[in-house]
Amino acid sequence: MSNPFSGSSPYLNPDYVSEVQSQAAADGSSAEAKVGTYQTAIWMDHIGAIAGDSTHLGLKAHLDKAAAQAAGSSSPVLVEVVVYDLPGRDCAALASNGEIPATDAGLTQYESQYIDAIVGIEGASAYSNLRIVNFVEPDSLPNAVTNQSKTACATATPYYEKGIAYALGKLHGIGPQVYNYLDIGHSGWLGWPNNMSGAGPEYVKVVQAAAGGYATVDGFVSDTANTTPSDEPFLPDSNLNVGGQPLKSANFYQYNPYFDEHSFDEAMYTQFVNSGFPASIGMIIDTSRNGWGGAGRPTALNSSPTDVNSYVTANKVDKRPFRGDWCNINGAGIGARPQANPYGAGDHIIADVWIKPPGESDGDYPTASHSHGDPHCDPAGTQTDGNGGTYPTDAIPGYDIPAGQWFAFQFQQLVQNAYPAIGGGGGDTTPPSTPTGVKVASTTSSSVSLTWTASTDNVGVTGYDIYRGSTLAGTSATTSFTDTGLAASTQYTYTVKAHDAAGNASAASAPVTATTSAGTGDTTPPSTPTGLTVASTTSSSVSLTWNASTDNVGVTGYDIYRGSTLAGSSATTSFTDTGLSASTQYTYTVKARDAAGNASAASAPVTATTSGGTGGATCTAAYQIGSDWGSGFTANVTVTNTGTTTIKNWKVTWTWSGNQQVTGMWNATNQQSGRSETATNMSYNGTIAPGANTSFGFQGTYSGSNAKPTLTCTAS
Repeated sequence: MSNPFSGSSPYLNPDYVSEVQSQAAADGSSAEAKVGTYQTAIWMDHIGAIAGDSTHLGLKAHLDKAAAQAAGSSSPVLVEVVVYDLPGRDCAALASNGEIPATDAGLTQYESQYIDAIVGIEGASAYSNLRIVNFVEPDSLPNAVTNQSKTACATATPYYEKGIAYALGKLHGIGPQVYNYLDIGHSGWLGWPNNMSGAGPEYVKVVQAAAGGYATVDGFVSDTANTTPSDEPFLPDSNLNVGGQPLKSANFYQYNPYFDEHSFDEAMYTQFVNSGFPASIGMIIDTSRNGWGGAGRPTALNSSPTDVNSYVTANKVDKRPFRGDWCNINGAGIGARPQANPYGAGDHIIADVWIKPPGESDGDYPTASHSHGDPHCDPAGTQTDGNGGTYPTDAIPGYDIPAGQWFAFQFQQLVQNAYPAIGGGGGDTTPPSTPTGVKVASTTSSSVSLTWTASTDNVGVTGYDIYRGSTLAGTSATTSFTDTGLAASTQYTYTVKAHDAAGNASAASAPVTATTSAGTGDTTPPSTPTGLTVASTTSSSVSLTWNASTDNVGVTGYDIYRGSTLAGSSATTSFTDTGLSASTQYTYTVKARDAAGNASAASAPVTATTSGGTGGATCTAAYQIGSDWGSGFTANVTVTNTGTTTIKNWKVTWTWSGNQQVTGMWNATNQQSGRSETATNMSYNGTIAPGANTSFGFQGTYSGSNAKPTLTCTAS
């Protein structure tokens, strides 16, 4: 499949451009005016939008203007259309519920009055020379993956599946000038392993039901109308161990290993291809509101925090207090400008786009004058993370603006906090020249200094972005940069991009490699750690202690190995290895490292056996909230065989901390007595092989708090 964004000219929505120009004129802001020079998608968010009205062009009028533009253009003109009017739309939210009910009659209306009408216009021969990209039904199939415990979603899902299959087949049938990209939510939604593994079969099911099958989908789009950053430059490894815990265990991420859209989309690409989609599919990110610039954005790694929550807070660019916040987020900024192949032609991310026009509201909240709204949009509201944490909605205070309407303050804030910053530029779209002559000026055991030749640009180069591999190492206003905090005796690869006053970025420079030194002449390793001892064990952890090592330039820390695998690092003489299997023997060694980057020989090994029996039937149970709406919730429990023999039957028990009541359970039978809860396997899922798992789920009600319980699993 070709990349429609490559080599094309953008069609600008004149309705949106007019809104931007009016605001920019009122504010006297050239930066705001610049926003109107970038392409945004045209939303067909109700049947009436197809024909248009007195203030908004209809689809045919847009395509007529695009065709006129194409007549005078040397490159194909690209038009972006959002297909967004499913029966029972946005079943898990209230801010943007649709006009068509989730019924058989509603599906017929969706197909005949909505999809067929769009197809009839896009398929006209007058537009065969355009490239038309359809972003198909935001926030639809992700609800089919995660929110089936909600009655509205369970009811709507069959209509989502049939409606999308119909839309894909009809739109694809127009011809090769039409491209379809299915929405996949964002990393904070489908990033958890169970959600991601469930996405593949769901999307395969829908696409195979379309007339044309896999050929009807050119790829997938994430982060639509969301603020999750494309990259977390200072948190590239979700498994990095800080204070004995991986970063993904932080409260903000809750064991979701995908912190940004780039890593999430790459993982989803693999998931989809492994599920049967062709390897030629492309991934797209909506960057219209995920920039997170401003004074609060970290500019360098802060490695001083010693616990995961503080480390994540100090280094993440996503400044939301809670990752589930989504409505008119306070402090957000415009992200990367629309462009093809933002990470290079070899990356699966084929484009950054602006699907949600910056400055259009996400939704209002219920008040006496706003009867239809969503509590998540209430600046004074709160929401819970399902594990006992309560957070503000983070919606911009002082406003209550319905979805899709112009939100002047939000637009001003998005421009102010844009990253990269938006300059005036007078409509300039020409990127700076690519930096040349990138050289390694010097290295130490922990740093690399680079220099390069200045780039040129018609409106002026304002700075440079320096990438270590695919990670943003930092920015510079000059033609030199020093990357610090590196590991000794390690090879790194760098590229440099220039950016200009209009916010355009150059292509990446030719890469250059550098190897840090082993220190300033010191080659003496620390003494080998001694006295390695098993301090304690549980069914899932081993705690170790040892004697401090000595070194002529100072010991900076210790690396702990489980067999030949690095289990983690510690700045002290103790470490706890977690997430282990019960009744299992592990062997550990420890190495010390010094300020010059030298490592000691490995300590004498020590073995430890986690508790839980000696080869009998043992299990663990992991509890995860699926969704929580303040008075009710759903949860999923994964039961894992941690022993060495096959489990025949299992039972999970826990005690609620509050007044929770289970109203329905699936894949297990339950018995509740007061606060005590017992879940027992069904006849078909009691048998679990060693290392394998099964799961059950339930829906419940509560008032007050909904703290995560401690589960006990027993097996026979």
